[in-house]
Amino acid sequence: MSQNPFDALAGGGGLDLGALLQQAQQMQEQLQDAQARLAEATVEGTVAGGAVTVTLTGSGELTGVTITPAALDSTDPDALADLGDLVVAAFRDARTKADALAEQTLGPLAGGMPDLGGMPGLGGPGAPGQLGF
Repeated sequence: MSQNPFDALAGGGGLDLGALLQQAQQMQEQLQDAQARLAEATVEGTVAGGAVTVTLTGSGELTGVTITPAALDSTDPDALADLGDLVVAAFRDARTKADALAEQTLGPLAGGMPDLGGMPGLGGPGAPGQLGF
């Protein structure tokens, strides 16, 4: 049995469904493994010279926020609002890193997929837009 389910078509035979099923099962296992690695990985986002640090899992779950005493050195309401902005900025920094890690981890799994860009509804060059043309 060939690893490529389409090899049989070149020789005039039918599609090798066994090989296709085996290939799909391998891809599913690889995807589950990559997702598990992402869930265990952590990334940090920091702003203001480390005044605020946010920790996320590779899959984007927020697991921690660290704020240095210097970031809370004021009771001024504007300073506290700025602290909130710093937390948001640190989260965005960490989220960008988590997204990059996910792309790096999951991207190779999409590398074996055929380019379906020309097929309707799948995007890509030559594919019709939402209006069908």
